[in-house]
Amino acid sequence: MNAVWTDTDTPADTDTAAAAGPAAVARHPKIERETHKLEKRLCRQVGQAIIDYNMIEEGDRVMVCVSGGKDSFGLLDILLKLQKRAPVSFEIVAVNLDQKQPGFPAHILPDYLSKLGIEFHIETQDTYSIVKKVVPEGKTMCSLCSRLRRGILYRVADELKITKIALGHHRDDMLHTFFLNMFFAGKLKSMPPKLVSDDGGHIVIRPLANVAEKDLIRWAEHKQFPIIPCSLCGSQENLQRQEIKRMVHQWERQYPGRTETMFTAMQNVVPSHLMDPKRYDFKSIKITGQADVNGDKVFDEEEFPVPGLPGIGLVELNT
Repeated sequence: MNAVWTDTDTPADTDTAAAAGPAAVARHPKIERETHKLEKRLCRQVGQAIIDYNMIEEGDRVMVCVSGGKDSFGLLDILLKLQKRAPVSFEIVAVNLDQKQPGFPAHILPDYLSKLGIEFHIETQDTYSIVKKVVPEGKTMCSLCSRLRRGILYRVADELKITKIALGHHRDDMLHTFFLNMFFAGKLKSMPPKLVSDDGGHIVIRPLANVAEKDLIRWAEHKQFPIIPCSLCGSQENLQRQEIKRMVHQWERQYPGRTETMFTAMQNVVPSHLMDPKRYDFKSIKITGQADVNGDKVFDEEEFPVPGLPGIGLVELNT
């Protein structure tokens, strides 16, 4: 049953190809192949996250929070694809919070969602004025804005009888949050793929947990989503998150594959080799007299694989 979520035999997305016409497809067969591979990868990664963390179950009513950005558009698009072949039956409700930002094109999302023919709800709340009134000029607005949005969306979820709230955070968001907490809060903590909300009344899921941001950018370009920029937080370039993002991008340029390795590390935590007594009972350690293949070698240096670039092998020279 799980294989249906991650089935790689995904039919090619023909929407854009059909619009472009057969001549365009014939001129760019390589682009079509790469796009199909991207679609299969996105569906497989989202499906695997759903399986690994039991995100969506039979009869669920999933509220997909659509902000108008590439991530939430991508999330909605992939979930709609998976819904058609999922081993369980579930409903999707797209929800947007119109925060009354100046210049916000309020017609774009209703028009787009109407064309999709899916159930959706637009919640209009003037949180922008509240944030601008409370937060001094030049200060970041993320904290207050997030709290206001969260409370409103939880209320909407109750009104719509939602069982799961799906957010569009991806792999890179989770990794950046990990470093933010480590550098500025002194915690080894990231964004969980699934959690119970702080009010104890809602389950929040992040189906894009395995997906790289660069793939969402490519998918948004292919699908030509009507992206709506956020003037509340997206323009605040000096945020700590932006600094972390630049740092990780620089590492990836210098050491290709490092982002993937760091993300894998977040899924392979060894509490006995950290220092949190709340996560591991160091006080009760006793001698067992039995060998343990996972035990610490103590005096041996840790061995790490030698990093290499894709397609470049290492040659050992005899001296």
